[in-house]
Amino acid sequence: MKYQIVGDTLPAVICQLEPGEKMITEGGGMSWMSPNMLMETTSNGGIGSMIGRMFSGEKAFQNVYTAQGGEGMIAFASCFPGSIRAFEIAPGQEMILQKSAFLAGEVGIEMSVFFNKKLGTGFFGGEGFIMQRISGQGTVFAEFDGHVVEYELAPGQQIVVDTGHLAAMTASCQMDIRSVPGVKNMLFGGEGIFNTIITGPGRVWLQTMPISNVAGVLRPYMPSGD
Repeated sequence: MKYQIVGDTLPAVICQLEPGEKMITEGGGMSWMSPNMLMETTSNGGIGSMIGRMFSGEKAFQNVYTAQGGEGMIAFASCFPGSIRAFEIAPGQEMILQKSAFLAGEVGIEMSVFFNKKLGTGFFGGEGFIMQRISGQGTVFAEFDGHVVEYELAPGQQIVVDTGHLAAMTASCQMDIRSVPGVKNMLFGGEGIFNTIITGPGRVWLQTMPISNVAGVLRPYMPSGD
Protein backbone atom coordinates (compact mmCIF):
# COMPACT_ATOMS: atom_id res chain seq x y z
CA MET A 1 0.00 0.00 0.00
CA LYS A 2 1.24 3.45 -0.96
CA TYR A 3 -0.34 6.65 0.31
CA GLN A 4 -0.25 10.41 -0.04
CA ILE A 5 -1.61 12.93 2.47
CA VAL A 6 -2.97 15.99 0.64
CA GLY A 7 -4.44 19.29 1.78
CA ASP A 8 -3.58 21.64 4.62
CA THR A 9 -6.61 22.78 6.60
CA LEU A 10 -8.93 19.89 5.64
CA PRO A 11 -6.58 17.07 4.62
CA ALA A 12 -7.26 13.66 3.11
CA VAL A 13 -5.14 10.55 2.70
CA ILE A 14 -5.24 8.84 -0.72
CA CYS A 15 -4.21 5.17 -0.65
CA GLN A 16 -3.07 3.17 -3.70
CA LEU A 17 -3.62 -0.55 -3.17
CA GLU A 18 -2.18 -3.59 -4.91
CA PRO A 19 -4.67 -6.24 -6.10
CA GLY A 20 -6.15 -7.98 -3.06
CA GLU A 21 -4.91 -5.41 -0.53
CA LYS A 22 -7.40 -4.28 2.09
CA MET A 23 -8.12 -1.15 4.12
CA ILE A 24 -10.39 -0.79 7.13
CA THR A 25 -12.30 2.24 8.40
CA GLU A 26 -15.33 3.01 10.50
CA GLY A 27 -18.70 3.26 8.78
CA GLY A 28 -18.91 6.41 6.67
CA GLY A 29 -15.15 6.95 6.63
CA MET A 30 -14.65 6.49 2.87
CA SER A 31 -14.56 9.74 0.87
CA TRP A 32 -13.93 8.52 -2.71
CA MET A 33 -12.56 5.40 -4.37
CA SER A 34 -12.03 3.56 -7.65
CA PRO A 35 -14.98 1.39 -8.82
CA ASN A 36 -13.12 -1.90 -8.22
CA MET A 37 -13.01 -1.44 -4.44
CA LEU A 38 -15.27 -4.00 -2.76
CA MET A 39 -16.83 -3.03 0.59
CA GLU A 40 -17.71 -5.50 3.35
CA THR A 41 -19.19 -4.42 6.71
CA THR A 42 -17.88 -6.39 9.67
CA SER A 43 -17.92 -6.48 13.46
CA ASN A 44 -14.14 -7.10 13.24
CA GLY A 45 -13.65 -9.09 16.42
CA GLY A 46 -17.16 -9.67 17.71
CA ILE A 47 -19.24 -8.05 20.42
CA GLY A 48 -16.31 -7.28 22.73
CA SER A 49 -14.44 -5.38 20.03
CA MET A 50 -17.59 -3.54 19.00
CA ILE A 51 -18.22 -2.34 22.56
CA GLY A 52 -14.58 -1.30 22.94
CA ARG A 53 -14.71 0.76 19.75
CA MET A 54 -17.91 2.47 20.89
CA PHE A 55 -16.31 3.40 24.23
CA SER A 56 -13.33 4.88 22.37
CA GLY A 57 -15.51 7.12 20.21
CA GLU A 58 -15.83 4.99 17.07
CA LYS A 59 -18.80 3.25 15.48
CA ALA A 60 -19.57 -0.35 16.39
CA PHE A 61 -19.17 -1.73 12.85
CA GLN A 62 -16.27 -1.22 10.48
CA ASN A 63 -15.96 -1.42 6.70
CA VAL A 64 -13.25 -3.41 4.92
CA TYR A 65 -12.37 -2.29 1.38
CA THR A 66 -10.57 -4.70 -0.98
CA ALA A 67 -8.98 -3.92 -4.35
CA GLN A 68 -10.40 -6.45 -6.84
CA GLY A 69 -9.15 -7.32 -10.32
CA GLY A 70 -6.29 -4.83 -10.28
CA GLU A 71 -4.87 -1.89 -8.43
CA GLY A 72 -7.32 0.16 -6.41
CA MET A 73 -7.57 3.65 -4.97
CA ILE A 74 -9.42 4.83 -1.88
CA ALA A 75 -9.35 8.15 -0.01
CA PHE A 76 -10.27 9.10 3.54
CA ALA A 77 -10.84 12.76 4.46
CA SER A 78 -10.73 14.42 7.87
CA CYS A 79 -14.03 15.56 9.36
CA PHE A 80 -12.65 18.65 11.13
CA PRO A 81 -9.96 21.24 10.30
CA GLY A 82 -6.72 19.65 11.37
CA SER A 83 -4.05 17.13 10.46
CA ILE A 84 -3.75 13.52 9.35
CA ARG A 85 -0.74 11.53 10.54
CA ALA A 86 0.41 8.04 9.55
CA PHE A 87 1.87 5.66 12.15
CA GLU A 88 3.64 2.36 11.57
CA ILE A 89 2.35 -0.15 14.11
CA ALA A 90 4.22 -3.30 15.08
CA PRO A 91 4.59 -5.50 18.19
CA GLY A 92 6.21 -3.31 20.83
CA GLN A 93 5.35 -0.17 18.84
CA GLU A 94 1.76 0.40 19.92
CA MET A 95 0.16 3.84 19.91
CA ILE A 96 -2.32 5.56 22.22
CA LEU A 97 -4.61 7.98 20.35
CA GLN A 98 -7.18 10.49 21.50
CA LYS A 99 -10.80 9.41 21.43
CA SER A 100 -12.20 9.26 17.87
CA ALA A 101 -8.78 9.80 16.25
CA PHE A 102 -8.81 6.59 14.16
CA LEU A 103 -9.43 7.37 10.49
CA ALA A 104 -8.37 4.24 8.58
CA GLY A 105 -5.71 1.57 8.54
CA GLU A 106 -4.44 -1.66 7.05
CA VAL A 107 -6.34 -4.76 8.14
CA GLY A 108 -3.40 -5.96 10.27
CA ILE A 109 -3.95 -3.26 12.89
CA GLU A 110 -6.16 -3.78 15.94
CA MET A 111 -8.02 -1.07 17.84
CA SER A 112 -9.12 -1.38 21.47
CA VAL A 113 -10.20 0.94 24.26
CA PHE A 114 -7.48 2.35 26.53
CA PHE A 115 -8.37 3.21 30.13
CA ASN A 116 -5.94 5.10 32.30
CA LYS A 117 -4.77 2.87 35.11
CA LYS A 118 -4.82 5.50 37.83
CA LEU A 119 -8.22 6.25 39.32
CA GLY A 120 -7.55 9.97 39.62
CA THR A 121 -6.81 10.23 35.92
CA GLY A 122 -10.05 8.46 35.15
CA PHE A 123 -12.23 10.79 37.17
CA PHE A 124 -10.49 14.08 36.44
CA GLY A 125 -8.58 13.57 33.21
CA GLY A 126 -11.50 14.69 31.07
CA GLU A 127 -10.94 13.71 27.44
CA GLY A 128 -7.88 11.69 28.44
CA PHE A 129 -9.87 9.16 30.46
CA ILE A 130 -10.84 6.93 27.53
CA MET A 131 -8.48 6.75 24.57
CA GLN A 132 -7.71 4.36 21.72
CA ARG A 133 -4.94 1.74 21.77
CA ILE A 134 -3.68 0.74 18.32
CA SER A 135 -1.73 -2.52 18.14
CA GLY A 136 -1.05 -5.28 15.62
CA GLN A 137 0.90 -4.78 12.39
CA GLY A 138 0.49 -2.20 9.65
CA THR A 139 -0.07 1.47 8.89
CA VAL A 140 -2.79 3.45 10.66
CA PHE A 141 -4.00 6.95 9.83
CA ALA A 142 -5.23 9.25 12.61
CA GLU A 143 -6.89 12.65 12.41
CA PHE A 144 -6.09 15.38 14.92
CA ASP A 145 -7.55 18.82 15.62
CA GLY A 146 -5.55 21.77 14.31
CA HIS A 147 -1.81 21.53 13.75
CA VAL A 148 0.34 18.91 15.46
CA VAL A 149 3.52 19.49 17.48
CA GLU A 150 5.79 16.55 18.33
CA TYR A 151 8.06 16.06 21.34
CA GLU A 152 10.53 13.28 22.09
CA LEU A 153 10.68 12.63 25.84
CA ALA A 154 13.71 11.04 27.48
CA PRO A 155 13.23 8.55 30.34
CA GLY A 156 11.66 10.45 33.25
CA GLN A 157 11.26 13.66 31.24
CA GLN A 158 7.82 15.24 31.59
CA ILE A 159 5.58 17.66 29.77
CA VAL A 160 2.49 19.37 31.22
CA VAL A 161 -0.48 19.41 28.83
CA ASP A 162 -3.83 21.17 29.11
CA THR A 163 -6.75 18.77 28.83
CA GLY A 164 -7.68 18.07 25.24
CA HIS A 165 -4.35 18.98 23.64
CA LEU A 166 -2.95 15.45 23.91
CA ALA A 167 -3.44 13.92 20.45
CA ALA A 168 -1.30 10.78 20.67
CA MET A 169 1.61 9.17 22.43
CA THR A 170 3.62 6.01 22.13
CA ALA A 171 2.49 3.31 24.53
CA SER A 172 5.83 3.60 26.37
CA CYS A 173 4.74 6.96 27.83
CA GLN A 174 2.90 7.26 31.14
CA MET A 175 -0.05 9.60 31.68
CA ASP A 176 -1.25 11.08 34.96
CA ILE A 177 -2.95 14.24 36.22
CA ARG A 178 -1.81 16.89 38.66
CA SER A 179 -3.92 19.56 40.33
CA VAL A 180 -3.11 23.18 39.54
CA PRO A 181 -1.28 24.59 42.58
CA GLY A 182 -3.08 27.23 44.64
CA VAL A 183 -6.80 27.75 45.19
CA LYS A 184 -6.72 31.16 43.47
CA ASN A 185 -5.07 29.62 40.42
CA MET A 186 -7.73 26.90 40.31
CA LEU A 187 -10.66 29.30 40.60
CA PHE A 188 -9.49 32.28 38.59
CA GLY A 189 -6.63 31.10 36.41
CA GLY A 190 -8.90 29.97 33.58
CA GLU A 191 -6.85 26.81 33.02
CA GLY A 192 -9.11 24.41 34.91
CA ILE A 193 -8.34 22.45 38.05
CA PHE A 194 -6.13 19.70 36.63
CA ASN A 195 -3.35 19.33 34.08
CA THR A 196 -2.25 16.18 32.27
CA ILE A 197 1.32 15.03 32.89
CA ILE A 198 3.05 12.89 30.26
CA THR A 199 6.25 11.10 31.33
CA GLY A 200 8.78 9.55 28.96
CA PRO A 201 10.41 7.68 27.46
CA GLY A 202 8.50 8.06 24.24
CA ARG A 203 7.08 10.45 21.69
CA VAL A 204 4.10 12.76 22.21
CA TRP A 205 1.91 14.46 19.61
CA LEU A 206 0.01 17.56 20.76
CA GLN A 207 -2.80 19.29 18.86
CA THR A 208 -3.28 23.04 18.74
CA MET A 209 -7.07 23.24 18.36
CA PRO A 210 -9.05 20.61 20.33
CA ILE A 211 -12.61 20.41 19.07
CA SER A 212 -13.84 20.72 22.67
CA ASN A 213 -12.17 24.15 22.89
CA VAL A 214 -13.81 25.21 19.64
CA ALA A 215 -17.19 24.09 20.98
CA GLY A 216 -16.63 26.11 24.16
CA VAL A 217 -15.85 29.28 22.18
CA LEU A 218 -18.92 28.86 19.97
CA ARG A 219 -21.35 27.93 22.77
CA PRO A 220 -22.22 31.53 23.79
CA TYR A 221 -23.22 32.29 20.20
CA MET A 222 -25.52 29.28 19.77
CA PRO A 223 -29.31 29.70 20.14
CA SER A 224 -30.44 28.69 23.62
CA GLY A 225 -33.61 27.03 22.35
CA ASP A 226 -35.88 29.01 24.67
